[in-house]
Amino acid sequence: MVVTPALADAAVAYLAADGLLEPLLAALGDDVVAVRERLVLARAPNPAADWWAANTWCELRQQPIASIGDANRWLRSMQRNWALYSTGHHRRAALIEGKLPPLRPKPLTFPSPVPSAPLGSWTLWQPDLVLASARCSSPFRHGEVAFVEDHEGPPGRAYRKLWEALLLAGRWPAAGERCLDLGAAPGSWTWALQRLGASVLAVDKAPLEPRIAALPGVDARRESAFGLDPASVGPVDWLCSDVICYPERLLALVDRWRAAALVRNFVCTIKFQGPGEHAAARAFAAIPGSRVMHLHHNKHELTWMLLERSGDRPGP
Repeated sequence: MVVTPALADAAVAYLAADGLLEPLLAALGDDVVAVRERLVLARAPNPAADWWAANTWCELRQQPIASIGDANRWLRSMQRNWALYSTGHHRRAALIEGKLPPLRPKPLTFPSPVPSAPLGSWTLWQPDLVLASARCSSPFRHGEVAFVEDHEGPPGRAYRKLWEALLLAGRWPAAGERCLDLGAAPGSWTWALQRLGASVLAVDKAPLEPRIAALPGVDARRESAFGLDPASVGPVDWLCSDVICYPERLLALVDRWRAAALVRNFVCTIKFQGPGEHAAARAFAAIPGSRVMHLHHNKHELTWMLLERSGDRPGP
């Protein structure tokens, strides 16, 4: 086996989210060591690369192997649970995978905690070389979160984005809390928030689906989210936005609500409609205490969250 000097420099691996390999490569720049399909090896961690990754292999290790048994023993020496991302030598990789404890993830019922068991990721880079990380950014195989879905209640599937964001945050609206849903129509996020027992003010120029508007605790306003005066709404526990707009316009909206000091928690989708996606992501990530990430249920968009710290209670 020959390991090239460049490959030996790889310290972290990023599994790009579907369709987002190019933004990931742009974020890493000259730190890219090698690329296979969606898996990118890099010399050093880069927070901007995390935005575009479905999963980050945080502590990449490389192990020469002489046999399938060698690979199995090495992986098991670190921990029990491993997810294979196969990039080549697929038959041999499958034989190694077959010797490991099987992964049988079940769809999650929301709300629930994220899985607590450590889950590593690995690939067979060469027939005699395994790359693996026992510590990954996602507790899910390749960052893929599956839910037990509701095919009758919500008017669409966008609610899965909100579920995933709240699941990864480990927090969600509680019964009796007040939520503001901007760009609410036809009502998937409003449905998800109301289902948790929260009261929801849904704002959109388009109407909610009538059965969503009729749910207990839901109040709808037919107006623009961008023209909404925070003072006319008052304090809210959660501001949620899946509104379709350029990132700069969403940032201005967020800044206005932050300045009003009326919101405890923000969950917003940043939608990209042209160039400048890195600048927009940096602007949101620069907000103190916030988090930018790509969710499995996002498409060409990111999710931004700013959650209340313990003891913080903005507003009267």
